[in-house]
Amino acid sequence: MTTVLVADDQPLQRFGFRMLLESQDDMTVLGEASGGGEAVRMTAELRPDVVLMDIRMPGMDGIEATRHIVAAGDRTRVLILTTFDLDEYAYAGLRAGASGFLVKDAQPEAPAR
Repeated sequence: MTTVLVADDQPLQRFGFRMLLESQDDMTVLGEASGGGEAVRMTAELRPDVVLMDIRMPGMDGIEATRHIVAAGDRTRVLILTTFDLDEYAYAGLRAGASGFLVKDAQPEAPAR
């Protein structure tokens, strides 16, 4: 069973990720954080396998939160999620210790013709 913490300042995004993840038999969402500081605290408390981390959040952003989580030295891995498809965010997240970087894309691709 893979355990997940979802960190995003948008409640609808957190809800969507929770619904998607909990539809999988081998995943469970341990909690949701609305900011980076909360994500750091919850990660230390809950010790999830993975944190899905938004980059732009009020207070402590996802890059700084990732640094704190990785520096703690636990087994938790961070996947950066953002709507901003910018190389600078990908590089900053990876330099902070994230294990990966994913772009949230609300636009479905058009079917091939």
